[in-house]
Amino acid sequence: MSDDKKMNPGRRNLIVLAAATGGAAGLTTAVPFALSMEPSEAAKAAGAPVEADISQLQPGQKMTVAWRGQPVWIVRRTPEMLAELPKLDDQLADPKSLRDPDTFTPPYARNENRSIKPEYLVVVGICTHLGCSPVDEFAVQPEPFDPSWQGGFYCPCHGSTYDLAGRVYRNKPAPDNLKVPKYMFLSDTRIVIGKDEKGEA
Repeated sequence: MSDDKKMNPGRRNLIVLAAATGGAAGLTTAVPFALSMEPSEAAKAAGAPVEADISQLQPGQKMTVAWRGQPVWIVRRTPEMLAELPKLDDQLADPKSLRDPDTFTPPYARNENRSIKPEYLVVVGICTHLGCSPVDEFAVQPEPFDPSWQGGFYCPCHGSTYDLAGRVYRNKPAPDNLKVPKYMFLSDTRIVIGKDEKGEA
């Protein structure tokens, strides 16, 4: 090999050193980047079941709990509210919660009240039409959107209405009842949302 094709030993060492340094720097950068792709503790917690204290919830009131980035409504219904539910079946699109029950209604909520305990309704507060958040209208009085209104939830975005069991009225944009998440009672005053006796939602 001619002299002009021979590599200077000093230059060879410099190239080896530069390659090693670059490789180490790349590894140092890649490890934190890879770790950053793992879910944070906050992200993990966002999917975990949450507990709700309902001890202060009075009849006729609603409270909201955040679960998986969604509002979950807990409504303590009065005897008068419950008495109206059976009278509405012929006005509802899915009064018995039979349409896609595995998605929208767990087995223990496939009843007239859509709940474990009749007094307490637990539903995800997101309209099944386009994901808007309905407003509660609990007073039994004529409303501009329905003069025969018996109270429930109204979505002002596109006019869908739900009764006090989260069942959608017929001929409305929303195709399904409000979703009942998996839940269970830990005691008379505490509910866990996102988990039941059979496991997590």
